[in-house]
Amino acid sequence: QVQLVESGGGLVQAGGSLRLSCAASGSTFSLNGIGWYRQAPGKQRELVATIDSRGRTNYIDSVKGRFTISRDNAKNTVYLQMNNLKPEDTAGYYCNLGYFTSGRYIAYNYWGQGTQVTVSS
Repeated sequence: QVQLVESGGGLVQAGGSLRLSCAASGSTFSLNGIGWYRQAPGKQRELVATIDSRGRTNYIDSVKGRFTISRDNAKNTVYLQMNNLKPEDTAGYYCNLGYFTSGRYIAYNYWGQGTQVTVSS
C-alpha cells in the first residue's frame, strides 16, 4: 500500500515562493515516476510537473522557469519548488505516483490529500 502525504502549502503574495513536499511510503518509490497536479475551484485537475526515476523532468508551459520538481530517493520525497508565484497558481496541489510509457505520464491511483496554495495579488 502506497501512501502519499503533501505539505508546504500556504498563503503567499504574488512574486513569492513556496516549496511543496510529497512524502511517500513504499519500497518501490525510487522506481516510479511522480507527478504534481493542481486543481482550482471549478476547473479540471491538471498535471503541472513530472519527474521520472532517472530525474528527468517535464513541466507545463505556464510554470516553466518558475517551478522546479526534484526528488530525494533516500528520503522517499519529491519536492516542488515554486518561485515567482502568480494568483493563477492558486489551487490545491496533489502528488501522484505513476509511470512513463512512450514519454507519456500515466497516473496510478495513488493520491495524497493535497495541500492548498493561495497566491494573493
